[in-house]
Amino acid sequence: MLLRLACLAATNALAFLRLLPMSDRAKDVEILVLRHQLLVVQRQVGKPTFTDTDRAILACLLHHLPKDKPRHLLLLVRPGQGS
Repeated sequence: MLLRLACLAATNALAFLRLLPMSDRAKDVEILVLRHQLLVVQRQVGKPTFTDTDRAILACLLHHLPKDKPRHLLLLVRPGQGS
């Protein structure tokens, strides 16, 4: 699990570096595209399963948002939601 977490953390760090040169408009458009894709997949697939590593990464990323923001996001995993 730790190796998987390290690999996913490295992948996310590289993905973050890719965002640095992008304009705010390009980031907003990418977010909208990703949200729409997520909605399409949710309609086609049943309840997704998340590993502990997936939950840890999401928790770390969501920790950096204001406390009330995650409530307004389209999330597949919520705090306290069991597997």
